[in-house]
Amino acid sequence: MVSWERIIRSNFIIKLTSWEYWPFGIVQFPLFIYYTWLSIRARSFIFFSASNPGIVMGGMFGESKYDVLKKIPVQYIPKTALIKSPATKEDVLKILAQYNFSFPVIFKPDIGERGFMVKRIDSEEGIDAYLERIKFDFIVQELVDLPLEFGVFYVRFPHESKGNVTSVVMKEMLSVTGDGMSTLQQLILKKDRAKLQWEKLQIMFKDKLQQVIPRGRSLELVSIGNHCLGTKFLDGSHLINDQLSRTFDRVSEQIDGFYFGRFDLRCASIEDLYAGNIKVMELNGCGAEPAHIYHPGYPLSKALGVLFRHWRNIFLIARENVKRGASYTSVRDARSYYRKFKAATTVE
Repeated sequence: MVSWERIIRSNFIIKLTSWEYWPFGIVQFPLFIYYTWLSIRARSFIFFSASNPGIVMGGMFGESKYDVLKKIPVQYIPKTALIKSPATKEDVLKILAQYNFSFPVIFKPDIGERGFMVKRIDSEEGIDAYLERIKFDFIVQELVDLPLEFGVFYVRFPHESKGNVTSVVMKEMLSVTGDGMSTLQQLILKKDRAKLQWEKLQIMFKDKLQQVIPRGRSLELVSIGNHCLGTKFLDGSHLINDQLSRTFDRVSEQIDGFYFGRFDLRCASIEDLYAGNIKVMELNGCGAEPAHIYHPGYPLSKALGVLFRHWRNIFLIARENVKRGASYTSVRDARSYYRKFKAATTVE
């Protein structure tokens, strides 16, 4: 590869030319100014905590994913169990047997974000490796082997009986397709989104990197639909209609104290999405984003407009909930939740 091609396809240039990879603080800086103004109006810097009174901190940080999932009717969630820390391999195997889990399964921290420590576990050996790193409570969840994955953002104002779906993101898992000549390593390094994940992928596929992938064969590299792990987020706004909003009204009205957040789910078809035949892997509260803005090429100015409306809705819903008897989390309690969150998302 000549030098100019190396420069153009360097990780730095790939990230520089696509704002979806920019550091969090750069994109969020204009919103911080707006957030400060909203905090002054609310007379609380923790005003967001009242957006979902039924979830710790409104779902911004520090909430138990397991506790949130258990608020959702059982028909909408995959089989899930909580494993308390410290846990031994024997403890984990006992839980797996008790709940009749079979490999592969998904392990994820009970407190965390952005795909942190979310792992597919294919065997008992994978349990050993996970326990070496995780020092806090974690969730075991059955692998939902359905072809379509979405993030559906739902908003309902407390005085209204019906809400609306405001964002749909379709998730395209990180994969490569063989050409019959290139090795897996070459295919990974040819694809920008995969190249950015090279440090992880070279470990995950260390025994397969020199294999030539047959022409037309697609190989999924990461089975977890997280942007930080290379998943492509695609704008699914065209899927939003009254039927979709009514479906998520039915689901959401059964979740105590929930008004605002994103359902991360899988389903078999678009028809099943509209019908509510879904499996929700996670429900994220006010800390979630309307992730369709990360569609490749989505204008930054348009994305900022979406995020400003997003924060305005948080403010309006929280303020209304307070008028109805909810309260903002105190600064002292918020600090405690934040320390717990940081401790749980730090690996030594």
